[in-house]
Amino acid sequence: MQDHSFSPRGVAAPADQHGQIRRHRWIRLRGTTVAGLGRALLTAHQNLNISTHHAIWGKTDKSRRSRGNGRPAWNPLTAHILDTAACTGQLWDRYLTPGMRLRLTEAFGAGDEATARKTVMLLAGLHDLGKGSGCFLRTFGTGLRDDPGLRGAELAAWRSLASTVRLPCDDHPNGQVSARHEHITAVHLPRLLGCACADCGGSGDEISGLHSVALLLGGHHGHIPDMDTVSRAAGAAPLDAWEPVYRKLIAEVADLIGVTLATLPDLVRPERPSVLPMFTGLVILADWIASSDDHFTYRRLGDPPAAWWSASRHQAEAAITELALDRWLPEPKAWPELFPNSRPRPFQAAALAALPAEGPAMAVVESDTGSGKTRLAFAIAHHLARTCGHQGFFMAMPTRAATNQVADELADFAENSTGRTATTNLAVVHATAEATDLVHRLVDASRTRRQNALRSLPDSIAAASADSGEPGRVVLDPWYLRSCLGLVSTFGIGTVDQVVLVPQPAQHWMLRFFGLAGKTVIIDEAHAYELFQQGMLGAAVEWLADGGASIVVLSATLPVSVREALVQAWCTGRQVTAKDAGQTGPITVVDQHGTIHRTGSSGTPTDQRPRALTEVRLRPLPGPVGLATHLLHEASGGGVTAVVRNRVGSAVELHRTVLDLRHRHGWHRNEIVLLHGRLMGRDRLPVEARLLGALGPGPDRDRPNPARPHRLLVIATQIVEQSLDIDFDKVYTDLAPIDLLIQRRGRLHRHSVNTRPAWCREPVLTVLWQPDTVGLPMVEPPDTGNGRPKGNRDGGVYAPYTLAATWHALTQRADEVGRYAMNALDHSTLIHEVYGPAVPQPGPLGQLLARTKAVWHAALTNEQGESTARPFRPYGRLGRTPASVYGLASGKAHGGGKEKGAPGITALSRLGKPSIDCLALYRQTDGALTYDRDGNLPADTQYHPANTAARRKQQKDFLLNTMVIPATWATAPNPFPHPADRPRRDRPALRYLRTLFLDPATGRCIASPLDITYTPEEGLSR
Repeated sequence: MQDHSFSPRGVAAPADQHGQIRRHRWIRLRGTTVAGLGRALLTAHQNLNISTHHAIWGKTDKSRRSRGNGRPAWNPLTAHILDTAACTGQLWDRYLTPGMRLRLTEAFGAGDEATARKTVMLLAGLHDLGKGSGCFLRTFGTGLRDDPGLRGAELAAWRSLASTVRLPCDDHPNGQVSARHEHITAVHLPRLLGCACADCGGSGDEISGLHSVALLLGGHHGHIPDMDTVSRAAGAAPLDAWEPVYRKLIAEVADLIGVTLATLPDLVRPERPSVLPMFTGLVILADWIASSDDHFTYRRLGDPPAAWWSASRHQAEAAITELALDRWLPEPKAWPELFPNSRPRPFQAAALAALPAEGPAMAVVESDTGSGKTRLAFAIAHHLARTCGHQGFFMAMPTRAATNQVADELADFAENSTGRTATTNLAVVHATAEATDLVHRLVDASRTRRQNALRSLPDSIAAASADSGEPGRVVLDPWYLRSCLGLVSTFGIGTVDQVVLVPQPAQHWMLRFFGLAGKTVIIDEAHAYELFQQGMLGAAVEWLADGGASIVVLSATLPVSVREALVQAWCTGRQVTAKDAGQTGPITVVDQHGTIHRTGSSGTPTDQRPRALTEVRLRPLPGPVGLATHLLHEASGGGVTAVVRNRVGSAVELHRTVLDLRHRHGWHRNEIVLLHGRLMGRDRLPVEARLLGALGPGPDRDRPNPARPHRLLVIATQIVEQSLDIDFDKVYTDLAPIDLLIQRRGRLHRHSVNTRPAWCREPVLTVLWQPDTVGLPMVEPPDTGNGRPKGNRDGGVYAPYTLAATWHALTQRADEVGRYAMNALDHSTLIHEVYGPAVPQPGPLGQLLARTKAVWHAALTNEQGESTARPFRPYGRLGRTPASVYGLASGKAHGGGKEKGAPGITALSRLGKPSIDCLALYRQTDGALTYDRDGNLPADTQYHPANTAARRKQQKDFLLNTMVIPATWATAPNPFPHPADRPRRDRPALRYLRTLFLDPATGRCIASPLDITYTPEEGLSR
C-alpha cells in the first residue's frame, strides 16, 4: 500500500507559550486505513486547535509545486482570501491612479482613502467565500487523471479533517442544488455584512450597496450574474449550517486587515457607473495574481493567521514588483529627450500647449499622413501621466500589421520615457502577437531580468528597486499574454478590437475596462472603422471618461460627424455639457469640464511641402495586360511604384500578368512584389520586413534610406495604406472611398529626403476606375438575379455609393484630361461631400447616386441598430440614467465572447463576414508534417508545458502558419474538415486546433472536401 502522510504536508508545528515554534514528531502512517488516518487527524486537530473555517480548502496543488517544495497539498480558503486582499492593497498603492482611487474612495470609504482601501481589500478577499459549500468542497481533486496522491490520500486526509472539525459540507438535505461558488458568495454576503432586508432574512431596509457589491463579486469569473441565478444559489449552502462558519471567517479576516464590520454597511455606496466594473476588474486582477503558484505559497495549518497575513503581504509586494505593475512615473522631459534627434513640429507644439494643466482630457488630432501624429500621441500621454497620474497608455490600431510596426516605436519611447524607474511592461495585444519577434525579444528580456534578480537576491523574487540607478527597461512578462491581461500592462498596443469589446457583455469585460480606465487610450486611424465599430467606440469612450481615463484620437481624414460623436461621448461620460469656444484648427482638445479648444496649423510640416500638393489623375481601368505593360514600361529606367487593389483576386491577377510580361521589359522576378492579407504570416512577414527595410525611413530619417532599391513594383491590397510606413515614387489605386484614397496618397513621397527619378519627381496619384456603357463608374457588383450580369466586384468590398460619390467629387474638380491638384486642406471638404448630405444630381449620375445611397443607408441603419443595442452604457442611451449593477448582468444568455452566448447578441468587435482561423501544415510524401513547402522546417506537434521556450517557439510557428478562411467557404456542402487522420497521441498539440494539410506540390488541401489552394507566392484561393 502507498505511504500516506498528512501532517508533514498539511500541518505546521505549533507555537509554545513563549511564541517559539515547538518541534514535534510528524505522524507518518504506513499501511493505515482511512479510519486510522482519521484518528491521527483527530489527534492533530486536538493538538493544534484548528478552527472550523480553516478546513475549507480554496486551492489544490494541481501543479504539484507545493508538494514538491515540501508544502501542503491544499491551501486554506482563508489564506487565499488574505492573499487576494494583500494583492488588492498593493494594487491600490502602486497600480491605481489618483482618479481611480478617488472614485473607489467615494464608493467605499465615505471620502476617506485609508478607510476605502481597507474596505476594498476585505471585500475583494471575500470574493471566494462561496467555496464554503458542499457543492464546491466535493470537487477536491476532481478532473485530475494522473494525480492519484491528490485524489487519494490527500483527499481522504482532508475529508477526515473536515469531519473532525465539523465542517458542514456533509450535512446536505436531500435534493440540495449545486451552484457556482461565486453565486453562493453573491447570495449570502449582504446578510453576513449587515443587511437585514427581507431577502436577507430580516425585516429592515435593504442596504443596496451591499447587494450591489455582492453581485459584483459574483462576477469575478467573468460574468456578473442576474438575480435569478443568484437566488437559485441560496440552497447550495444552507445558512443554518454555514452562517456561523462564514461569520468567524469574515471576522478573522476583517480583524487582520483592520476593518470594523459594524461600520461597513454605511461605507459601501458604489453609485457611479464606472465604479462597478472598476471594482470587479480590480478583484479579478487581484484574484488572478493571488492564485499564481509563481508568487504565493500554500499556508500550513497550525500557523497563526497573523503569520499567514504577514506572508500574504510580503508575497503580494514581491508579485506586483515582478509583474511590473507599478504606475508609469515619467520624469519631466523635453521633446528631444523623448524623441532623440528631433524637434516638435509647429502643430505638435500647438497641440501640447493646448492641453489642460490638470485633469483628464480628450484630444482629437487631424493631420496628414506622415506628419507625426504617433509621436504627438505619445507626447500627449506623457503629459497626461504627469498631470493626472495615469497608469500608462494603450494604443489601438486598425490592423495587426500596423500594430506590429508601431510597437517597435512604442518600445523605444517607453525606454526613453521611463528614465531611471523600475522595469515596465509593454504588451502587444492581438491574436497573433506571439508570432512577432518583438514579443519574443521582450519575453526574453523579462526572463533575463528575473534570472538576474534571483541571482542577486536569492531569497526574494523582487526585481531591482526603483532607486537602483539602472536605466528604464522594457520587457514583457509571459503572464500578460493571457486573455485581457495585455490591457492591464503599463504600456500596451493592439488592435482596436480590444477597445470595441470594452462596453460589451463579453467575458471579463470588467477587466478590460479596468485595464484601460487609468490610462490614456489612443485610437489611431479613427476614420478606418465601420459604423458599428464607431458606435462601440463611442460607448467605450463614455465608460472611460466616467472612469477618469483620457482619450487621444488620431486621423488624417476624420468626418465631422465622427469627431462630433466622439466629443459628445466624452462629455456624456464626464456628465458635462460641451462648451465650444468657437476656435478653428485641426487639433481639438476637450477638458474634463467639456470646454472645447481648437488649435494647430494644417498639420502639414514645413519640411514636407512637396507632399502638400498631389496631382490626382482619373484614368479608366485598362485590362490586366494593358495595365501591366504600362507599369513595366513606365518604371523601366528606375523608380518605386505601388499598385493598390481593392481585392485580393485583382491583385493576384495583375501580379500573374506582370510576371508573364516582365521578360519583355527586362525586369527581374525579385523586383516585383505581391502583398495581401491571404498570405500566411510565415510568407507575409518577410515581405513586410523587406518593404520596411527598403522603403521605410532608414536608420537616419534626415538622410535617404541607403537600402532603397533602384527599381521596384509592389502590387498590394489596402494592407499598405494602414500598416506600413513605406514610401513610393508613384502610386496607382483602384477607385476607393475618398478617405482611403487620401490614406493611399499618404504613401506617396512620404519620406521627402529620398531622391526620385525625373519621371516621378512630382507626386502623382492615379485613380483607376471602371466605366460603364454611358461613361459613369461601374460600382455595383454583379447581380444576375436583378438583371445585372456585369458589375464591379469592388462594390462588394466598399459601399457602391461611396465609390460613386468619390468619383463624382474628384471629377467635379478635374480638368478636361482628368487631372486635379489635391491639397491637404481639401481633405475635410472632400470627405464632407462624400459622407455628408448629398446635393441631388440630374440624369443617369443622379439615378446612380440615389439608387446606391438608398442601399448604403439601409446597411448603415442596420449597423447603427447593432451598435445601439449591443453595448452597456454608463448613463443609458440618452446619457442621463446611471447604470446599476442589475443592468450589467452577462453570461451565456447575454453574450459570452466571440463564439459563445445566445445567437444574435454575442459580443463582436466588427460586423464583417465571419471567418475561421486554421493551422495549415504541409504533408510531405513520407507523411511528415512541415511548416514549409520544401520540407526543411519539421512541424513540432508534441505537447510542451506552458511558459517554456519550446512552447513559445511552437506557438510562434503555429501562428505563422495560421490562415484566415472566410466562413462561407466552409459551409455545406463543404463544411470545415475533420482531417481523415485525426490527431493521434503522437500529435497532441493538434488535438484542439482546426488543421488543414496541404500538398506541397500543388498547395491543394488534402483529405478534405474543402476545395482550397495555398501557395507562398499567391496565397489562399479556391
